[in-house]
Amino acid sequence: MPFITPMSTPASPSSALLHFGDGEFAVLQPGAFVRCAVSGVAIPLAALRYWSTERQEAYAGPLEYMKALRDA
Repeated sequence: MPFITPMSTPASPSSALLHFGDGEFAVLQPGAFVRCAVSGVAIPLAALRYWSTERQEAYAGPLEYMKALRDA
């Protein structure tokens, strides 16, 4: 049986923990994505454009953001 090192096993993507500020966010816990607060879809950090600083929530797009505002 071959010996498997941690480097040879594929890394599973994990959720990041962010603090959302005005026009920027800070990574508190590294990860590949965050979940949309409305749809639950995974949003890669590089694609994250919509969030609420007041609610500290991420949104997949403008429609999800508007839905969150309506439901508030």
